[in-house]
Amino acid sequence: MQSSNDDDRPRLLDPVDRISEILFGLIMAVTIVGSLSIASAGKNEVRTVLYGALGCNIAWGLVDAVMYLVRTMTERTRYFALGRKVLDADAATARRVIASTLPDHLAKIAGPDEIEGMRRRLLALPPQEPAALRRDDYLASIGIFLWVVIATFPVVLPFILTSDAARAMNASRAITLVMLFLAGFALGRHAGYRWPITSGLLMATMGAILILAVMALGG
Repeated sequence: MQSSNDDDRPRLLDPVDRISEILFGLIMAVTIVGSLSIASAGKNEVRTVLYGALGCNIAWGLVDAVMYLVRTMTERTRYFALGRKVLDADAATARRVIASTLPDHLAKIAGPDEIEGMRRRLLALPPQEPAALRRDDYLASIGIFLWVVIATFPVVLPFILTSDAARAMNASRAITLVMLFLAGFALGRHAGYRWPITSGLLMATMGAILILAVMALGG
């Protein structure tokens, strides 16, 4: 079912989507940078790792952006088909179709009157155009790509600013942990946690465990 507010629903600006993309980019970058062996790292090795981290996140960003478009088109097509099914069905069947599409948390509180109201409002909508990707969808996918790629730069920046590989590695890990904490804190605030600092610490702890795992494996 395609609502008249389809264009107004949050996409790229949704905090969960935005922070998730940053987290994906961060974790990918720190994993690749962590593969650098400090004991034997030379300029060529550092440069290779930096290019690898950037290239991997560019590739991941492209995949994520394309999959966003695929997911958007798939969902839009599905809701358009469900909308047509409701419009073509009798009242009882239409109500069952609507009820079956509601998320669990809404299905528990939506009674017959609410579902009937949805059916009537759907019938009153003007004819809907077939599902298609729009300009905002492509802009959102570009934004997703940029979020993933941009998350790489704070992690690799110390290697650009100093030739001391060991110092750069420590700084890179510290930056990653701070960014993970801030991302977790932002997610906690968005979720309405009473103490969002807890989610920030949990996210930073997860990053620390990942860094230690990489070090244990020879990074």
